[in-house]
Amino acid sequence: MTIRVVVADDEPLVRAGLRMVLRPAADIEVVAEAGDGREALDAVAAYRPDVALIDIRMPCMDGLGVLRELKRRNLAVAAVMLTTFDLDDYLHTALAEGAVGFLLKDTPPRKLADAVRAAAAGEAMLSPAVTRRLVDAYIRQPPAAARAATGRLSALTARERTVAAEVARGRSNAQIARALGITETSVKAHVSRILTKLGLENRVQVALLVRDAGD
Repeated sequence: MTIRVVVADDEPLVRAGLRMVLRPAADIEVVAEAGDGREALDAVAAYRPDVALIDIRMPCMDGLGVLRELKRRNLAVAAVMLTTFDLDDYLHTALAEGAVGFLLKDTPPRKLADAVRAAAAGEAMLSPAVTRRLVDAYIRQPPAAARAATGRLSALTARERTVAAEVARGRSNAQIARALGITETSVKAHVSRILTKLGLENRVQVALLVRDAGD
C-alpha cells in the first residue's frame, strides 16, 4: 500500500528537497505541498494523507497551531514535525498535541523515509537529539510528576505495563512481539487498550508517560 504524504514548509526549496528525498521510495507518494499552516490544513482535509510532515515555524499558523486544529477538526493524520530548532518547548508541546514524530531537518534521507513509514504504521520516530532531550527531561522530572505518572500507569494490567515499557524503548510491534513471544496482533490489541485506558492519542505519549514514571 502506498503511503500518502503532505509536506508543509514555508520554504519552497525545503519542500522540493523533501519531495526529492522521498521520491525514490516506491511505497511513499507526496500528494500535496503547503507553504503555510492554513494551506497545510486545507491539504490534509482535501487529500486525507496518511502522514503529514509539518514545519514548526510557518506563517499564518505555525506547526503547533496546525496540530491543535487537526485535533479540533478531527482530521486523522500521523503528524511528524520538522524543524531546525530542537528546543524543549517545541518538543514537549508538539508531542503533547499529538505529534507522532519529531525530526530535525538535518535528518539523513533514509531516516526521513523510515520516519514516514513508522508514522504510517502508528509507531514513533524521533531524532537522536530529540531522544536525548527526552531522557534529560526525565532526569530533571520532579518527584510529584513521577508519582502522578506512576498513578496513571497503575490502571494497566501487568502485561500492558510490559508492553508500554517496550513502547517507551522505541520498539516496533514486530520487535515487541518477538521479545514477549506473542503475535503482532496481540501487541496491537494491547497498545490499543493502553491508549484507551490512559486517555492518550499515540505511542509517543505512552513513552513519555512511562519515562515520567521512571519505568
